Amino acid sequence: MKYGKVSWEELGQLKLSLPEDHADTLKILGGAKKNPRIYTGCAKWGRKEWVGLIYPEGTKDKEFLDHYVQNFNGIEMNTTFYNIRKSTVENWASRAPEGFRFSPKFSRNISHLKRINDDAQRFTDYFLDAASGFEDKLGPSFLQMPDNFSGKYVERLAKYVQHIPADFPMFVELRHTDWFTDPAVADETFSMLAECGKGAVITDVGGRRDVLHMRLTSPKAFVRFNGYNLHPSDYERLDEWVERVKTWIENGLEELYFYAHQEDETHTPVTCDYFIKKLNAACGLQLQRPDFPEK
Repeated sequence: MKYGKVSWEELGQLKLSLPEDHADTLKILGGAKKNPRIYTGCAKWGRKEWVGLIYPEGTKDKEFLDHYVQNFNGIEMNTTFYNIRKSTVENWASRAPEGFRFSPKFSRNISHLKRINDDAQRFTDYFLDAASGFEDKLGPSFLQMPDNFSGKYVERLAKYVQHIPADFPMFVELRHTDWFTDPAVADETFSMLAECGKGAVITDVGGRRDVLHMRLTSPKAFVRFNGYNLHPSDYERLDEWVERVKTWIENGLEELYFYAHQEDETHTPVTCDYFIKKLNAACGLQLQRPDFPEK
């Protein structure tokens, strides 16, 4: 995890509290409490270090997914950034239970190589077709734009998003500072996303607090939480997220996708479990928690 990376020493000096919600967020939520659908998980299932942690001892690589879906109800799929095939997608979906959600990352051919220009369309068509193989287990896909994709490309972004089918769930992750520090660019971008029924990923990472925009464009949220190997600040930030999500739920949140990352992925299931346990207690929920069998 290089993006927004900070050292343990720096973490103790940073102000990592969640900023207040943008004024549009509560308006978008609508104020009427609903029964939210909440999905939590990690970014990948192929982690050997989870064998003996949440995967049974002796679990083979090819069995990782089968055990992952018994521990979490969602996954942020970074693997699709590099390759995605419909036949493989259909196999993955067949192995997940009802209610599970996959959130595939748009191909790098689209975001980083073609930079969502006109030449990206054929790659987009391929990605959308492959992702359709998830069927009812498809969660929102996320388009992560490179750090140097700045606000001067706001019209290109709008053109691209507007051509994504209305019924295809999608969030955009923007990283250049323009999207958050230039009010004109921010307002144009977030208004466009709201009009298209799409969202903006909220990234919580120590070294880039500007991307923690807290501005929803629909009653759905997609959060990428980056931890620092269970540093005390990880737990403090997760506690704040529980309180913020509780507020969102009370004001009409419909869906939440909360995906955790750690520098050492051994700690990611622990991160998810802490968040789920606290959220269940705070909101009276019964979300699935990962199973840590006694060794």
